Amino acid sequence: MTVPFEPGTSPWVGPPLTADIVRRAEETLGVHLPRSYLALMYRQNGGILTNNCCPTDFRTSWAAGHFQVDVLMGLGYAEGIDTVSADLISEWGYPQVGVVLGVTPAAGPDTVMLDYSRTGPGGEPAVVYVDEDRIPRQVAESFEEFMAALVPSEVYDDEDEGR
Repeated sequence: MTVPFEPGTSPWVGPPLTADIVRRAEETLGVHLPRSYLALMYRQNGGILTNNCCPTDFRTSWAAGHFQVDVLMGLGYAEGIDTVSADLISEWGYPQVGVVLGVTPAAGPDTVMLDYSRTGPGGEPAVVYVDEDRIPRQVAESFEEFMAALVPSEVYDDEDEGR
């Protein structure tokens, strides 16, 4: 698996991941994070995604059949999911289904989350998109499936996004 992030540094890239960072993050979040997510974070701890559009079978508030997620947050730093997820859920009124995973271009009105509502905190979460209506809509059964579904934004260059 290649690293799906743009090269270079950014505030979205955290320090090299350690078992201690993972342990503390899971304690803070109250969930076990997906192994595939952790495997990726051990390779690069967050960053700006190269393939940043997720196809959907539903309309989003800004596109007919996809949403964009620019950043996948890592762990153990100021912009990590263990630091900001609870605050984002509270600030934006996201559903209490799990953990905010990434940052969309709108950076607040919509988001993408790990959803533990069906599996509980120890299970393998689904990935959901949360739009302005705050209804979580499943886009992947797992984090691994979510990452495999992402496509470059150029796929949608000709689409009228209507946002």
